Amino acid sequence: MAEGNCAAVRRLDARLPGALGTSAQAPDARGAGMRRALAAGGVAILAALLSACGGGQRQDATEPAGSFPVEVTKARFPTHQRLAQASDLELAVRNVGDKTVPNLAITIYTGEKSQTQKADGSFNVRVNPTAASPDDPTLANPNRPVWILEQNFPKLLQPGMSLRDLAKAPSAGAEAAQTDTFQFGPLAPGETKDMVWHVTAVREGTYTVHYEVAAGLEGKARAVTRDGGRVQGQFIVTISRKPPQTCVNAAGQVVQGRCQF
Repeated sequence: MAEGNCAAVRRLDARLPGALGTSAQAPDARGAGMRRALAAGGVAILAALLSACGGGQRQDATEPAGSFPVEVTKARFPTHQRLAQASDLELAVRNVGDKTVPNLAITIYTGEKSQTQKADGSFNVRVNPTAASPDDPTLANPNRPVWILEQNFPKLLQPGMSLRDLAKAPSAGAEAAQTDTFQFGPLAPGETKDMVWHVTAVREGTYTVHYEVAAGLEGKARAVTRDGGRVQGQFIVTISRKPPQTCVNAAGQVVQGRCQF
């Protein structure tokens, strides 16, 4: 099952505590047996979906408590971009402690000066209705994409790989139930994970892209800097309306920038 669908199933399971493995109860009345049968069927379907996603165990069931020192060794994202331009956001995180990080997780969210609430989606912003148009039907969904994340991303660069090897890099960063969070699994002492999000700019303006590093999904395992601080950072990015200049080089390839022959 696609990981995005699995995340939705896990969110549903979290909203129905005690549903799995228990008997559905209904008051004694006409049709109570049918209601019990329907409830049991719903529980069975949810259990099957969770099984397809790797089991119904809560994500925090085995998460250890503690602090795990890590270091961001690479943080790259072009600060000046153009509409329709594709760019790579790259983060590399190294475990500088002596314990394995249980589940390396990266939260990414995008903001702008007028934004008062986080949007749903790492590369979206939330547009608030104005006093002049509070009933604007286009704002029924206030989330607006600034970048579109390419399918099968993020990817994990293996040791010795560079951005030129993205086509060969495996997909990674399964979507977690938490909004805007990607999980990359355990990180052994001394190990580094180099993660890349390939995105295309679709909205003009200046935005701040925030990232935060965690050692788990439920707050028990905390990623910290060497001095015990939070592991986080940001990119301030301006996207202009002018499309990138492209040309065809001597090899017949379409490239960005001025071609020199």
